[in-house]
Amino acid sequence: MTIAFLVTTLVVVATPGTGVVYTLAEALAHGRRAGVVAAVGCTLGIVPHIMATITGVAALLHTSALAFQVLKYLGVAYLLYMAWATLRDRDAIVVETRTGPRPAARVIASSVLINLLNPKLTLFFFAFLPQFVPAGEPGSLWRMLELSAVFMALTFVVFAGYGVLAASVRSQVTSRPRVMTWLRRIFAGSFVGLGAKLALTTR
Repeated sequence: MTIAFLVTTLVVVATPGTGVVYTLAEALAHGRRAGVVAAVGCTLGIVPHIMATITGVAALLHTSALAFQVLKYLGVAYLLYMAWATLRDRDAIVVETRTGPRPAARVIASSVLINLLNPKLTLFFFAFLPQFVPAGEPGSLWRMLELSAVFMALTFVVFAGYGVLAASVRSQVTSRPRVMTWLRRIFAGSFVGLGAKLALTTR
């Protein structure tokens, strides 16, 4: 493992994207636990992309325009659904004091879907990991698994940090109805913007 790998990974992970937006929304809506659970889900959502890279499925996405487009537009559709749900549900971002915690399985499922339906993430691993594994090196498979594990660990730490930070200001932010209205709009707009960005991406 090199410093270059760690720095590149931190930059990629810390850059706001769909996973960060979803983690922040969950933390503001349901507290620190939901934010950390969302971070777990987003981290787990990386696993299929890693496996796709290692098994060569990423090469199929890279060479098959149809496969790439299908997965891409499924991702766009889901992001638009998230935007619609955020705007429609006035309880999407609200302090919960009387009800129990949000089911972890539901949060994790949404988090995994957000990352799973993003073909660019698979192609990122396809292009990113091999740079740090010299061609022909013995044990290259285990080397890629090791680097993938580090990437996932940093993803969880950074995303959980976002969630904890958002949860720490939750009561101050969510007690203001006007702020809550704008937060719903901002998160919905973020999902729409990320969906549009994904729709315009090419291989």
